[in-house]
Amino acid sequence: FSAILQDELDRRQSRQTELRYKQSGLDERTSMAEFDWGFNPKIPKRTCFELNTLKFIAEGENAILIGPPGTGKSHVAKAVAYSAVRAGLRVMYAEADELLSTLVLTPSLGKQQRLKPALDADLLVLDDLFMARRIAQERADELQALIHKRYKLRRSVLITSNRIIADWETYLGDTALATTILDRLMHRSVLAEFRGRSYRLRQAAGRLAKGPEND
Repeated sequence: FSAILQDELDRRQSRQTELRYKQSGLDERTSMAEFDWGFNPKIPKRTCFELNTLKFIAEGENAILIGPPGTGKSHVAKAVAYSAVRAGLRVMYAEADELLSTLVLTPSLGKQQRLKPALDADLLVLDDLFMARRIAQERADELQALIHKRYKLRRSVLITSNRIIADWETYLGDTALATTILDRLMHRSVLAEFRGRSYRLRQAAGRLAKGPEND
């Protein structure tokens, strides 16, 4: 009877985990174990593993991963997000530009409903913030509102970006707005700087070196 009961509990937990994964917006299940830590020795491995303990979420802190394209920021962000899903936390993952565009286009009457998943999540992941050289004023306003509301709720935000913090004012186009956003993000925050070569370029070079496959 004990074995049957445990099996049923495991099945329920598995179903709940799968549901949370589908609701999270994650497009893949990644882990820290899959990451090639030896390729870029300057990547802050210890900080990444500390984030993966999810302690920063329990303490209502934020995390910002900064660095050149292809250095593994998104992989680490998704790995942390998936760990949170498996731990029973509510997660929302989104490409930053896509989410902000959606919020801008949402009519005022439906804005609260559209914002609800982003506000209710224990962890909100905004991937690739500032992909464009500069974001429109409406998107910047939506970002500020989102960060402000989650700050008041003391719920964690994890952001990845190719742009260094010092340049955010330029991409937002407003000094006061940038100060407001950074003030709330950085108040309780873990900052990790990724340095090194691009994994994607290495993989592409490897494919080119192999040449076309024979039939």
